[in-house]
Amino acid sequence: MATPIKFGTDGWRAIIADDYTVDNVKRVAEATAHFMKKHKMKKAVIGHDCRFGGKLFASVTAQVLGHFGIKCHVAEGFVSTPMVSLGVVKLKANLGIVITASHNPPSYNGYKLKAAYGGPMIPSDIAEVETFIPDQCTVANLPSINDLVDRKLFTSVDLEGMYLKHARKNFDLKLIKSAAGKIAYDAMYGAGQNAIRKLLPKCVFLHCDNNPGMHGQAPEPIHRNLLLLSETIKKNPKITAGLANDGDADRIGMYDEDGNFVDSHHLLLILLLYLHKYKGMTGKVVFTFSVTDKLKKMAEKFGLPYEITKVGFKYIAEIMTTQDVLVGGEESGGLAVKGHIPERDGVWMGLLVFEFMARTGKTMKGLVQEVYDEVGAFAFDRDDLHITESQKLSVVDHCKRRAYTAFGSYKIQGVEDLDGWKFLMGDEKWVMIRASGTEPVLRVYAQSPSLAECRAMLDATKATILK
Repeated sequence: MATPIKFGTDGWRAIIADDYTVDNVKRVAEATAHFMKKHKMKKAVIGHDCRFGGKLFASVTAQVLGHFGIKCHVAEGFVSTPMVSLGVVKLKANLGIVITASHNPPSYNGYKLKAAYGGPMIPSDIAEVETFIPDQCTVANLPSINDLVDRKLFTSVDLEGMYLKHARKNFDLKLIKSAAGKIAYDAMYGAGQNAIRKLLPKCVFLHCDNNPGMHGQAPEPIHRNLLLLSETIKKNPKITAGLANDGDADRIGMYDEDGNFVDSHHLLLILLLYLHKYKGMTGKVVFTFSVTDKLKKMAEKFGLPYEITKVGFKYIAEIMTTQDVLVGGEESGGLAVKGHIPERDGVWMGLLVFEFMARTGKTMKGLVQEVYDEVGAFAFDRDDLHITESQKLSVVDHCKRRAYTAFGSYKIQGVEDLDGWKFLMGDEKWVMIRASGTEPVLRVYAQSPSLAECRAMLDATKATILK
């Protein structure tokens, strides 16, 4: 029986040599080709990040598409997801394919689809691609790469160079280098490493070698995975800020000059503050259900419209293609802004924050404090619970039935259920429970005025739901 293949919150992901195999990649590539042929699409851009087998899986994808007469521009070497998305726009292609499992553990690989506008394919199109996935690839003999080159159906392209040129055109890198101070950068062994080396060559670099094993660490830019970056900043008083990206460099995590983590909630608020208050830009603010409600508060204060979506950047991207969006983002570090492609881009967002620092002379702590002056201080934390499937289903069932009335001493005053369940405790405190769409985990989130209380709320929630 064929392995079921489903696209989750952000693409199809599976464990390499288990479900993520050449044969299964061929099946997904064939489905992509049938979708493209149906919609009269003729050109694709393909890239891979630093994971095991990336070049192989990218080549196989191009060979399947080439069999169906689709021209493929394939990246030279590893690239970030935003590089592929930008390449789709610059090369006027119909679709982009990225071989990446993003922030998942190194044993995973994946397959993301990008639309012609340079962002995630909309959910309805992804669902249509899924309908074309065969039980077995029907292409008996794949054409060779040399054959595709001869037939002008395969070309190598410098997507990284294209991206660097675009970044240099949009940022005053000389100002950033001179005014933002010394920066520490952790690539998490991911695809952002070469770009930052070339854009900000005087950074302190961590985990910036090509190591597909990643020392077993999932390349997700959250504090518990970035302790070396934090300690490096604490030990070096000359470092003014830290930047980290995930495996395909579309997500971001940052640190202030004291080595304190600055999460995506704070970064979204910093970006909104900079673009609207300092640069005078306007537009809609769009964010996912798991993001802090402080973003809503700042949007209202600035007189800007806002919209809350389900979890998954694809929902934000869909809105960005049809409406004037100033800032969009999700809890997991995927942020986007007006004036760039409708795509998460961890390198671009880092440069924008450094530009804010350079133009105002403020430190990262100063930027965070200005956010607090606007909307009040807050903290956010998250636990990923690796529990059995039966435990997860039990918790989800309890949430659906509204069976929880309190988590420890924290009384539930209301529940929102746009995507998962957000339990409101008053005084801008809440806990959210949601099953991950990309990993076999149950995510539990908390917001409160202090990090210590966030921890207490998470511990109380865990004790309640797993008893």
